[in-house]
Amino acid sequence: MTPGAGDGFPSLIDDARLRPLTAAERMRYSRNALVPEVGGRGQQRIRAARILVVGAGALGSPAVLYLAAAGVGTLGIIDDDVVAVSNLQRQVLHTTAAAGRPKVDSAREAVAALNPDVEIVTRREALTSANAMELLRGWDVVIDGTDNFPTRYLLGDACVLLGIPLVHGAVLRFDGQVTVFDAERGPCYRCVHPTPPDPGAVPSCAEAGVLGVLPGIVGAMQAAEALKLVVGGAQPLIGRMLLVNAWEGRGTELPIGKNPDCPVCGSQPTITRLVDYEALCGSRSRQEQDTEVQESTMNTITATELRERIAAGELPGQEYTLLDVREPHEVELETIEGAAHIPLAQVVERRGELDPSRELIVYCAGGVRSARAIAALEDAGYDGPMTNLEGGIKAWNASA
Repeated sequence: MTPGAGDGFPSLIDDARLRPLTAAERMRYSRNALVPEVGGRGQQRIRAARILVVGAGALGSPAVLYLAAAGVGTLGIIDDDVVAVSNLQRQVLHTTAAAGRPKVDSAREAVAALNPDVEIVTRREALTSANAMELLRGWDVVIDGTDNFPTRYLLGDACVLLGIPLVHGAVLRFDGQVTVFDAERGPCYRCVHPTPPDPGAVPSCAEAGVLGVLPGIVGAMQAAEALKLVVGGAQPLIGRMLLVNAWEGRGTELPIGKNPDCPVCGSQPTITRLVDYEALCGSRSRQEQDTEVQESTMNTITATELRERIAAGELPGQEYTLLDVREPHEVELETIEGAAHIPLAQVVERRGELDPSRELIVYCAGGVRSARAIAALEDAGYDGPMTNLEGGIKAWNASA
């Protein structure tokens, strides 16, 4: 490592990798270099840097754009998803014309258009325990732009094993957080999150929503943290987590410490290789349980079949009860006419509002929460006939 300026952390970039800036580069990046803490040497380090962004979605979009604009020499992007129109409210790396295309292809084109001097390395595949060490090895900094706990734990463990700083970010509704996990100089992801939350305990952005500008704020801050690690001389968010509430316009700092008994980065680690992170986070077993319930013991109805019943005169509220178990803000956006509404968390305590003599057709966004609602009602002793709408309101809209 090469010492940075002042009392800040040293740069991650060995100065042996640096070369003089060209006249064109001095002009293009002059506003960076004019910052005394960056200067020409800092810009050389930015150009020599290799930064990997995992996820070209809400957080990855601003991070990729600002890192490319800053002149990062080699920019890696990993994502296995395709662009959807519903992404565009927050995933500013992509355009309407890119809908249906792989995100890595859209990202490559956006970076090339913004700064053709940046070398772009893209991989269209999911990060797994089988490929993570290969895909992450050799990068100076990794930025976590993912949105699920299995991949976050996978990234956290892999970066500790490889000795790579991990810039973490997360968003939900209008709350965001940013920190840097660097096991050599501070805590790792598992120091702060020793065990995953119970499946379903933390809603996804698809369920709870996210204010579109918030990932822009957090993703840009992740890019800033990566650049600070590269330039040197700064105080990155190591041992500190910045919490941002965009709705209230407030930010707070939370100190986070290294756990000496951490199973990954502690003094006597017990995790020395990557594990099955789907099993660790319970997502695989929960998905299997949901599928098993729906396929073996639960009555189901397709959106097309429900539409046919309505067209034949079997109306919600008259022939059967149609129950929406989504959250109120979801119902406000779209619903099925004639449906009653009880959020999943309240469905057991409010089961007295339901008529067990009528068939209960339950739906949610995609069919998972409604299956859980039916299972919870059965466990609570509700003995009326219940049916799950396959695919939820997404399938309902698609069948129109």
